[in-house]
Amino acid sequence: MSLRTMLVVRKWVAMCLAMFGFARFARGDILVYETPAGSEVNDESVWARATFTTAADQVTIVLENLQADPKTVAQCLSGLRFTFSTGQSSGSLSSGSGVERTIASDGTYSVGGTAAAGWSLSVTGTEFFLTLLGTTTAPAHTIIGPPNALDLYENANKSITGDPHNPFLGLSATFVLSVPGVTAESGISSVTFCFNTSPGSEITGTPIPVPEPAALSLLALGGACLLIRRRKA
Repeated sequence: MSLRTMLVVRKWVAMCLAMFGFARFARGDILVYETPAGSEVNDESVWARATFTTAADQVTIVLENLQADPKTVAQCLSGLRFTFSTGQSSGSLSSGSGVERTIASDGTYSVGGTAAAGWSLSVTGTEFFLTLLGTTTAPAHTIIGPPNALDLYENANKSITGDPHNPFLGLSATFVLSVPGVTAESGISSVTFCFNTSPGSEITGTPIPVPEPAALSLLALGGACLLIRRRKA
């Protein structure tokens, strides 16, 4: 291996390891849950994801609706239930926000600014319940999924294109919770996604594997080896 190649490889590996190490430090622990494949509410497909980032006394949740071109508001996200492996039984909602999206009768939409989500947090025993239902914001600000490939909500019925459900929160919303006692090592379980603007439309989530830093480091090493082979060719 030439000196130049060695220096390039060292720089590549150092950069990747630094990046992954920083990500590990900054992120705390990232835990992801999704609705199982084939999930339905009121005979309509739903697909949602919740990404939890735990740190000391704080949890950040990104709640996403991945179901494209929904037909009815029943496919929109309105809540999330979960518990902590470390047994927390108290907490508060520090902030919640999303970008407003208004759907017109012809399937087009307009994007507004970032707005307060207007959701609330309650804790019963060790179950945390983040919800839109029962707030003064409801029934607006459920989380709606993306449009179709033509950038239209062509499948939407009047429950989406009319009042009172507009404006929605487009694609996702981010919530920051203050939870005393939570650490980066706290696990999340009993995740349940809530849909619709009335209670009862709930789907139990399943955990999605997240690559560990060690695996990412191996990826960096593999990239360096590939770089060496290309320089030798």
